[in-house]
Amino acid sequence: MLADLWARASATQPPLPWEGSLLLGLVALLVTWSPLGHRVVRHLVTLVHEAGHAAVAALVGRRLSGIRLHSDTSGVTVSRGRPRGPGMVATMLAGYPAPALVGLAGAFLLGAGYAAGVLWALVLTCALVLLLVRNLYGLWVVLVLGVSVALLSWTAPAAALSGTAYLMVWTLLLAAPRAVVDLHRERRGRRGGSDADQLRRLTGVPASVWTAVFWLVTVGALVVGARELVPLG
Repeated sequence: MLADLWARASATQPPLPWEGSLLLGLVALLVTWSPLGHRVVRHLVTLVHEAGHAAVAALVGRRLSGIRLHSDTSGVTVSRGRPRGPGMVATMLAGYPAPALVGLAGAFLLGAGYAAGVLWALVLTCALVLLLVRNLYGLWVVLVLGVSVALLSWTAPAAALSGTAYLMVWTLLLAAPRAVVDLHRERRGRRGGSDADQLRRLTGVPASVWTAVFWLVTVGALVVGARELVPLG
């Protein structure tokens, strides 16, 4: 079974024609930037956001205590270690760029023909996050997403896998800048509990600068990823 799973995950198929990819990108744009659609896809974005925090926390030697995903599409990752220093800064910095960078990596994988690999990578991410989730709603979100993508990856024909993978990658690339826009809006007149505000307390650099950094990274990933997904040349 493991051999069959690896064969499915590593199988390649030709990238979609640029017209098909562009059409799926327009669909993702309509979904991610509409109020109702964004609320749905933001669960995926939040999962990847918190997974980014967790991955960097583990890499810098912090001890992970758990992840919580909430019904309002917010989330929190708790880790233990030094309350200040480069490791904590890197951990806090990782969240907002994570969906954009994962989407960019997915775009390069799609360009190489690994649409199935993109979907199975999401299933693996859900499995790892599942070990860290500490609330029932988060458990439900991760299970539904992971099981749904796993069943699709196991049973769907190649064309459906490619379309789904492209749509997911476009969604991550487009939703990442939208999340930064939401961050900027929510910071005005509210308590300073965002990632940017926590980075300000850790470094002394204004939160607006960190928000600008998030924006530049997410938009840069979108531009590079779009060129890979729609190779007009």
